[in-house]
Amino acid sequence: MKFLPLLLLLFVGILRAEPVTPVPAPAWKLKDLDGNVVSSDQFKGKVVVLDFWATWCGPCRSEIPGYIRLQKKYAKDGLVIVGASTSDLGPDVVKKFVEDHGMNYQIVVGGEDIAPAFGGLEGYPTTFIINRDGMIVDKKLGALETDEYEKLLLNVLKPAAAKP
Repeated sequence: MKFLPLLLLLFVGILRAEPVTPVPAPAWKLKDLDGNVVSSDQFKGKVVVLDFWATWCGPCRSEIPGYIRLQKKYAKDGLVIVGASTSDLGPDVVKKFVEDHGMNYQIVVGGEDIAPAFGGLEGYPTTFIINRDGMIVDKKLGALETDEYEKLLLNVLKPAAAKP
């Protein structure tokens, strides 16, 4: 029964996306695909989408084109998408995957090392929106259509523009 949420994610694609009571995002340090240290401190003042994903995860793969578009569209507005790979296949496999899929956003490896600080992972993908003040304001478990996720993201990235 403990694998039921993961199985549902594989077949359904989304279990929930919800605003959360804002809490400070944990500080973290992981390595990028070239072995350089990437730290949460580097993104202060930015809106960060922190996506815990795996190369084998179908819903994770389905979100990649949308994340590529969102990063390109909103980078100038302070959006940073960070894909925290939880693959145990090693950075070389992840690097090839990233190149093959044209991923234009920051990828770090070892996401499983920082997942406990974020409350653990119930399934893949698990994604957090962290506002410019370093607060987690949204958690998504599973995949969501890019247009729908963009609306959620705009509430954080451009709060005045998102209001009617």
